[in-house]
Amino acid sequence: MVIPQLAHATELTGPTAPTPVETPSVGDISININGPGGAPSTSVVVLIGITLLSIAPALLLMMSSFTKIFVVLAMTRNALGLPTIPPNQVLAGLSLFLSLFIMWPVLNTINVDAVQPFMAGSIDFNAAIHLAAGPLKTFMLAHTREDDIALMTRAANMPNPASPDAVSMVTLIPSFMISELRAAFIIGLVIFVPFLIIDLVVASGLMAMGMMMLPPVMIALPFKILLFILVDGWGLIITALVQSYNGSG
Repeated sequence: MVIPQLAHATELTGPTAPTPVETPSVGDISININGPGGAPSTSVVVLIGITLLSIAPALLLMMSSFTKIFVVLAMTRNALGLPTIPPNQVLAGLSLFLSLFIMWPVLNTINVDAVQPFMAGSIDFNAAIHLAAGPLKTFMLAHTREDDIALMTRAANMPNPASPDAVSMVTLIPSFMISELRAAFIIGLVIFVPFLIIDLVVASGLMAMGMMMLPPVMIALPFKILLFILVDGWGLIITALVQSYNGSG
C-alpha cells in the first residue's frame, strides 16, 4: 500500500503595510535658463536674437532716424522729376547705413551698459531691457517737440508728465514719429522750391515760344539734374541730415 507524502504546510504571514508616499511640496520645481557662471544659455540667446530680428523693422522705423532720412531722400527724388531713380532699394539701403552712422553712439551705449552685462550674467533680462531703453529714450526726447508729446498725452487722456524722464515710451514713440515726419517735410519743402522755380521758368519760356505741345518736364529735367550736380546736392542733403542729429549720442 502506497502512503502519500504529507506536504508540510507553509506558515502564512500577514499583509505588508504600504510604504507612505511623500507629498511633493508646492513650488519645488524650478527652470534654470542660465548657463555656466550665471550667463544666459545659448538657446535663450538664440531665442532672444530671433525675437529681436522679428521686431527689428518696427524698431528701425519707429525709434531711429531711418524714417526721416528715407522721406527726405524720396522727396528729393520726386523734386528732380525721377520717380524711380534711384530705386527704393537704394534709398532704403542708404537710409539704413546713415541711421546706423547717426545712432552708433546710442547703440554702443546699449551694448556696453545692457547687452554685455546680460551676456556675462551680471544682470537679468528685465534689468537689461530697462538699461537699453534709457539711451533710446534720451535720443528720442532730444528730437521730439513738446507740442507733439502734449498732443499724444491729451489723446490718451493722461496727465501731463512732470519731467521729460516721466514720459512713457507708449507716448514718446508716436510723438517722436510725428516730430520726425514734420522735420522731414520741412526739409523736403526747402528742396522742392528751387526745382519748382526751374519748372516755372521752363514752362514760361516754352509758352512764350509757342511750344505748348512740348512737355515742360522733359525740358526742365536736364537743368534740374545739372543744378543738383553743381551744388553737390547729395552731399548737402546728407550733411544736413547728419548735422540735424548732432549731440544726440
